[in-house]
Amino acid sequence: MPLPPSPWTFPDPRPAMSDMICVGADLEPSTLITAYRAGLFPMPHGRKRKDIGWWSPNPRGIIPIDGFHESRTLRRARKRFVVTHDQQFTEVMRRCGDPRRPHGWINEPFINAYAMLHHLGWASSTEVVDEAGELVGGVYGVRIDRLFAGESMFHTKTDASKVALAALIERLRDDGIELFDVQWTTPHLVSLGAIDITRDEYLHRLAAATR
Repeated sequence: MPLPPSPWTFPDPRPAMSDMICVGADLEPSTLITAYRAGLFPMPHGRKRKDIGWWSPNPRGIIPIDGFHESRTLRRARKRFVVTHDQQFTEVMRRCGDPRRPHGWINEPFINAYAMLHHLGWASSTEVVDEAGELVGGVYGVRIDRLFAGESMFHTKTDASKVALAALIERLRDDGIELFDVQWTTPHLVSLGAIDITRDEYLHRLAAATR
């Protein structure tokens, strides 16, 4: 769904010396999409996490759509689960933001904001369900043109987040997505094919993917 223009203008992240570019603005749909198009994403900031910080990491983690590593172990694991898309978006966010998890920073304002993006067709989730019908893994992110900006993923059963990621990448490949942003690389993501690129290279690829 088309969005009205955002009242906010974000600074060019290229000359920034740190990963956090600015603080302020809001979480309205038009603000979020404007920020992602500029190469930024939000996280709570400040001692009470009431402010919004806008980030553009350097280096930036991405997963090349054709660079995902699916091992034989993962292929076997996929047979133990059922994968769905966009069926439990808000619940995936809540599981990702579980305060018992390390870095479980996703709070209610963020859940409400991204749920609205999902309702408007700008955000998507992939869910992994076990044989008992329980949600045991998932990933969510923002889709703009040929960009998918991955936000967070979770699992409560072994390999469930890997299964979610594998299914998501298949979907992105089928949909013609060119750039899969994962913000920062981790050893877990690197094992699945994630790589680091410079901020300048990311912004170059972003411009091509969101023309």
